Amino acid sequence: MSRKDAIDSLFLKKPTANEKSATDKSAVRVRTGAISAMGSSLQEMAEGAKAAARLQDQLASGEAVVSLDPSAIDGSPIADRLPAAIDPKFEQLEASISEEGQQVPILVRPHPETAGRYQIVYGRRRLRVAANLGRDVSAIVRNLTDRELVVAQGRENLDRADLSFIEKALFALRLEDAGFDRATIIAALSTDKSDLSRYIAVARSIPINLATQIGPASKAGRSRWVSLAEGLGRPKAMDAINVVLESEQFRNSDSDTRFALVFKAVSKSPARKKVKVWSTPKGKKAARIRQEAGRTALIFDEKLVPAFGEYVADQLDRLYTQFLETSEGGEADQQ
Repeated sequence: MSRKDAIDSLFLKKPTANEKSATDKSAVRVRTGAISAMGSSLQEMAEGAKAAARLQDQLASGEAVVSLDPSAIDGSPIADRLPAAIDPKFEQLEASISEEGQQVPILVRPHPETAGRYQIVYGRRRLRVAANLGRDVSAIVRNLTDRELVVAQGRENLDRADLSFIEKALFALRLEDAGFDRATIIAALSTDKSDLSRYIAVARSIPINLATQIGPASKAGRSRWVSLAEGLGRPKAMDAINVVLESEQFRNSDSDTRFALVFKAVSKSPARKKVKVWSTPKGKKAARIRQEAGRTALIFDEKLVPAFGEYVADQLDRLYTQFLETSEGGEADQQ
């Protein structure tokens, strides 16, 4: 039987011969009234053709949509989202559900350890909206293994083009740290081995506290997150970032703007190294004195002044004693 026949049978109450027989044998697990209501709501779905097709498949296969108390639903064992302090899309979703009701059910599984509770597979925003509005949430309950859960979780978010690069990267890292094999992670993210390695490398390079404060930054893209990860290795990069994180501008900005502020702080050119040259009385440039943040290096050209570097090294105690005898040196030593 085609999908169209299945949906017509469910929503227009025109059962085929096979379905009528199944109904007579009490094989249909979803009440006609509930399906009719869901059928009319499908026509108003605002989440796109993929969500509608997926829901039609679920209904045609006989999966029941039930109402659950949001407080009875726990999070997934593996988080896949970063919180966003300012999230206009969530506010729009909340307004839509408040006015028109929840159009697409979430997916949950029975909690593997606690009877009467559930774990969410996908639909976290819809669950959060239901909790905010004080309503039950429409859900499909499906028995899933841990592997099936994370694969369904990842695939749903990819189908909806909903996870940003850093969220995918952190999701991959959490899956790996939880002991899932690479084949499962690749299936969950619909990616390949090389991309997966990049995801995990970036996620390991960026402190989770920093990523959490920035948020998903959906417009940043892979190349900029990679550049940020590389920039964190520069001297005093975190000092510059901490100044940004404490600023009022950062606190009042959305996730993409927060990323831009941090990226700009890390991307600033580091202070130039000061390099002086020491020449012998005959004019030979025999040494370079290089000064940078907190350090000074004296480098001799052994070809021009052989053994002189070793001689200077042997005189350091005497030179430092002379240095301390000066008023300026003594003050510096006491600080």
